[in-house]
Amino acid sequence: MTQRHLAGARILAQGLVGAPRFDDPAAAARAFGAHQGQDLAGVMASLALRTGGEVAAVLAAFDRGEVVRGYPMRGTVFAVAADSLAWLTELCAAGPLRAAISRRGQLELEDHHLERAQEVLEEAAGEQSVPGVGRGVLRKELMAAWEAAGIRTDQGRGYHLLSELISFGIAAYGPWREGETAVVLARTWLPAGSDLEGAFNGEETAAVAELARRYFTSHGPAGERDLAWWSKLPLTTIRAAMPQLEGQLESGFADKDGRLHATADSARGGDGERLWWRPGLAEEYAGQEKETMRELLLPGFDELVLGYRDRLYLMDQARHHALVPGNNGVFKRSALRRGELVGVWSRAGTAGKRKLVLDEQRPVSATQHRRFEKLFAAFPYTVA
Repeated sequence: MTQRHLAGARILAQGLVGAPRFDDPAAAARAFGAHQGQDLAGVMASLALRTGGEVAAVLAAFDRGEVVRGYPMRGTVFAVAADSLAWLTELCAAGPLRAAISRRGQLELEDHHLERAQEVLEEAAGEQSVPGVGRGVLRKELMAAWEAAGIRTDQGRGYHLLSELISFGIAAYGPWREGETAVVLARTWLPAGSDLEGAFNGEETAAVAELARRYFTSHGPAGERDLAWWSKLPLTTIRAAMPQLEGQLESGFADKDGRLHATADSARGGDGERLWWRPGLAEEYAGQEKETMRELLLPGFDELVLGYRDRLYLMDQARHHALVPGNNGVFKRSALRRGELVGVWSRAGTAGKRKLVLDEQRPVSATQHRRFEKLFAAFPYTVA
């Protein structure tokens, strides 16, 4: 049983229907806190779909230094507003960073390798790390420079060194160049004073409250356990920060179909968990329910699918297997209708002659397929 009304409210909150809710890609990235971004083309599309559908505007935001990619939490790449990466990484990345450091021995890496890798990076990327001017250094260029300096990059060593340097706040992925986001130095590419001390006077509870506000206003209706799963912050830490958001969020409970109610007793068939969302969302959904139920094509790793601890509000277990075959962490692109996953999609053909390939997991009529074709024709790709 899917919860189509919960899905509809989340589709609306995430800015996937109607007029663009966010003025530009940086505003969208900032509002969400973070967009999962290991699928580079996918996260570019996710940001474009929420800001008018033009991927060129997303690439330009990366080039200007307004949006970056980093490892702020979960040991995973996310796209983040440039003014948020430093404090968010300080707040949430400690656990994954400790785990990364513990793996150094398996890769025959020691502290001096990281120190030397940083020196080489600073030399290679220094002049290319000014927003709007610099073009960063490509990963292949950086790996070659490390090898020339006697630092082995084979068997995952180079990737590990780079991810640690980003998690330590030394580097970030910045401007779009040759099909990737090039590596830049964080101290010059990111805005000054955007670390935890500069943004929140070092007060972690205030930073957690801000992250919670961003998460619930962009992802809500969602619960505290969703935020804990998404950020990997302890529930106790999140709950300690929630009083700072008094009056900034609305809350309630979802019934078995996902409709929102003020009390748990009135939310029949629900699980009794309190959910939080941005003010006015429930009323907006009541007026735009039909629009949220229309067809949607999403990239892999989109926040509508991956932004919650339980994805089964959109699908049953069988369809989840189709979305993530073998449960291997690689997500296919999703096709939605009436607030649920009806298929996974891909594209076939050569450049300029692409066609939609829809693997139906629920019956799709000819009329509905034509709507999916129209969405496919307008889908924001970064490459031909």
